[in-house]
Amino acid sequence: MRRTALLAASAALVAGVLAWPADAAPSSFVHPGVTVSKGQLDFTRSKVNSGAQPWKGAFDRMMASKYADLNRTPEPRAVVECGSYSNPNHGCTDEREDAIAAYTQALAWYITRDERHARKAIELMDGWSAVIRDHTNSNAPLQTGWAGSSWPKAAEIIKYTYTGTWANSGRFATMLRDVYLPEVINGSNSNGNWELSMMEAAVGISVFLEDKASYDRAMAKFRTRTAAYVYLASDGELPKTVPSQNLNTREKIVKYWQGQTTFVDGLSQETCRDFTHTGYGLSAVSHVAETSRIQGKDLYGTDVGERLRHGLGFHAKYQLGAAAPGWLCGGSLKLGLGPVSEVGHNALANRLGHTMTNTETLTVRGRPAGSNNLFVAWETLSHGDNPA
Repeated sequence: MRRTALLAASAALVAGVLAWPADAAPSSFVHPGVTVSKGQLDFTRSKVNSGAQPWKGAFDRMMASKYADLNRTPEPRAVVECGSYSNPNHGCTDEREDAIAAYTQALAWYITRDERHARKAIELMDGWSAVIRDHTNSNAPLQTGWAGSSWPKAAEIIKYTYTGTWANSGRFATMLRDVYLPEVINGSNSNGNWELSMMEAAVGISVFLEDKASYDRAMAKFRTRTAAYVYLASDGELPKTVPSQNLNTREKIVKYWQGQTTFVDGLSQETCRDFTHTGYGLSAVSHVAETSRIQGKDLYGTDVGERLRHGLGFHAKYQLGAAAPGWLCGGSLKLGLGPVSEVGHNALANRLGHTMTNTETLTVRGRPAGSNNLFVAWETLSHGDNPA
């Protein structure tokens, strides 16, 4: 009897271990650890300082941008109101671009060690943390996701590498916790790029706040949404779905997939909408996977990596000029993938050794990658052929 109970307890323990999510929050968070690690920053810095390409060219492009301007002043608002396609636009562009600028200045600080850039990043972060209280109107969740993806990248570099003082870092953390995280953590049933960007923000914010519960919650939503965003043949006849969306018939799924009825490896839920929004989704997938890897759980070897690899390759092929067959979006595609392939290409082709011919061609052709002025910035600099 005692032996049976012991075996049962052991089996339960093993089952519990096996059931523990492979992407759970680490026992202690790694810093800086949102999308870019200290090792990656050190590699980038050494390459730029030695004049090596493509990193020196990427750095020069960044430094020539408006985001690296030391005369930039923050333009915060108490309430950022963003309607569909940012109409109305009451602080939407200012917020996103100030967040990208803070990250740009943080990168510039790390590479040059010019304290003026660190202080400018702090000025931008302090300017917003002193003022913002809410996001409103229909695009509020997406806007919060975009800006909330850039802020923690900047904050991680400054808090954990800048040797000066950041007196208001606690206030900045409160802003992320009280203004940004509640707006994104519950996810979205809109097009998939919304929830993916929102989870990117939630994961990054959770790392900065060292909030394990929010990290786990965001990562679970991310895994479900990624599986429902990029199709793999192993999914079966139809794409996977997010349960809360009740896409429980073929007709509903096809409508959600923009009328597409043929599903192949790498097709995205938004492919037949346009490549630009698809690029937003793929970029967010790569950013969360990179953050997870830095935090000790490598998702590139899971279905996340497979979906990202096929998603990038499928869209790169057509972005490079291949004609769309009749079964794909009626033979008509709206291109414009954006500067979104460096992180995924580096992880999957360089680290894991996958052959990604189309993705590599597109990536190299787009170097040095700039910013999409929403939440993607300088990824040739930070991730291009970066082994760290």
